[in-house]
Amino acid sequence: MFTNISTYRFAPLSNLKPLREHLLEKCKGWGLKGTILLSTEGINMFVAGPREKIDSLMQEVWKIPGLEGLKPKYSESAHQPFTRMLVRIKKEIIAFGVEGIDPAKRTSPKLKAAELKKWLDEGRPVTLLDTRNNYEVKLGTFDKALPIGVNHFRDFPAAVAKLPEKMKEEPVVMFCTGGIRCEKAGPYMESVGFKNIFQLEGGILKYFEEVGGAHYQGDCFVFDQRVGVDPSLAETPDSQCFACLAPLKPEEQKDSRYVLGRSCLYCYVSTDEKRKESMLKHQAAFDAFKNNLPGKAPYENHRPVKVPKAFDGKTILDFLSEILHHIPAGEWQSEIEMGKILNSKFEVVKPNHKVKAGERYLHKLPKLAEPDVNAAVKLLYEDEMVIVIDKPAPLPVHAGGRFNRNTLQYLLNEVYAPQRPRPAHRLDANTSGIMVIARSRHSAGALQTQFAQGQVEKVYRATVQGHPKDDSFVCEVPISAAPDECGSRTVAIEEGLEAKTEFKVLERFPDGTALIEARPITGRTNQIRIHLWHLGFPIVGEKLYLPNQKMGNTQTQSLDDEPLALRSVRVTFTHPLTREKISFQSSSL
Repeated sequence: MFTNISTYRFAPLSNLKPLREHLLEKCKGWGLKGTILLSTEGINMFVAGPREKIDSLMQEVWKIPGLEGLKPKYSESAHQPFTRMLVRIKKEIIAFGVEGIDPAKRTSPKLKAAELKKWLDEGRPVTLLDTRNNYEVKLGTFDKALPIGVNHFRDFPAAVAKLPEKMKEEPVVMFCTGGIRCEKAGPYMESVGFKNIFQLEGGILKYFEEVGGAHYQGDCFVFDQRVGVDPSLAETPDSQCFACLAPLKPEEQKDSRYVLGRSCLYCYVSTDEKRKESMLKHQAAFDAFKNNLPGKAPYENHRPVKVPKAFDGKTILDFLSEILHHIPAGEWQSEIEMGKILNSKFEVVKPNHKVKAGERYLHKLPKLAEPDVNAAVKLLYEDEMVIVIDKPAPLPVHAGGRFNRNTLQYLLNEVYAPQRPRPAHRLDANTSGIMVIARSRHSAGALQTQFAQGQVEKVYRATVQGHPKDDSFVCEVPISAAPDECGSRTVAIEEGLEAKTEFKVLERFPDGTALIEARPITGRTNQIRIHLWHLGFPIVGEKLYLPNQKMGNTQTQSLDDEPLALRSVRVTFTHPLTREKISFQSSSL
């Protein structure tokens, strides 16, 4: 058998650090387990072990000035209810957070257990105020007691403010587990106008010890592995949910929603409910960016540049001039001399500095605000592995050029922090519609492989200029691998990358435009736009691939431009966890 003690006293204590070390050393040497809280306001103890060792501990405690004769409450258990021995120094031995409450100097009048029983036997009009947390009250309380209704003792003052005004004139007997909370609660209630406050001396446990369970229903919650004790102070078969802290009777532990360490019938939330709640939270986070774009205010940006193997050993000037050749060497010389080229440690790099393959350098850009984008991201689905959105346009997916923060990737990082979701594929900044996002590195590998290997069914709709002769047709002209200065690609018959798109005419309109369904079999940059442009049917709203084979110079359109009439309307892929086919569809143009 193990002897359990609980006790406290409000008394001025000093030299807490050496006292902590002394008590911890003694308790560990005696094989005791539990918690001792020390503060300049006093001591609070919950300790268990062999009776003779507990007596030795009390002998040590009685030697501390101010704790002479401290009387613990005793109970027995068949097992050790604590897992380790802790001695901690705290600001308060019971967290309350209200200045000016000093139980060592003054507390409310105490009512002995026998006296309270007598009052209740006589039916004397009195309010029994349960100052404990809601989950403690659930296991048991006095008949007709009024729970204060808090989840933490720090919430007590706010709860008192909600009590009826007439209670200030009526007798109130407050109680808690062992009495310590009432030591602070009583003086506080008196300070806000309650005139007849009493506290049950020693709390529920002392009441059980002296008069048993008269006028009490249920068990008493205790803060150790016993969870509850009955009026004989014997351990009950109750358990506790680790998730919501609710104490659970044996019959409640049999409920299918009780999973040790995870949930119980009181806090269980189905997967669908969790998903809906999570989606609502994340959608609200996306919505917050609609009128407050992250790149709206000017900020200092550092654009990274990584050194390929071919440039190993070159000077920083030669490296930048060659790899970013659209900027004249003279401008790079000036940027370096002005201290705007930094290494990965944010140290300024000199013009003759030699770079090594794999190193990363930063180009310090002036403070600029980014162009506005459409941030109206619509969340269609999410689980622990996959996110599916309806991407608006114009909205770049990744950072580049004029855009760094006003990008989908930046928004995803902000909304799902600390996770960093990864797009499994990409849509052009000007293309709207269904987009699949991987929520982890593991799911990214599975999803990106599907897209790369053509295992994903992608369906787009576009409104084009002109009426194709055939209702169905295919384009297989190769597309250039390297972008030009504004990031565009073009048809490259000889050296281009293989590309294939299947088209079907859905409707021809009187104004000379047509609604086209496009199914890209390969996934080249701007593939649908380039193939339709090559065939003589540029997309309505296009600013880059223009009629008559002309090329524009605008990669990402502005909000004032006519929107590009290209939309991803359906994506079908294999879920990386369930391995089932899953499809998402959006409204058409």
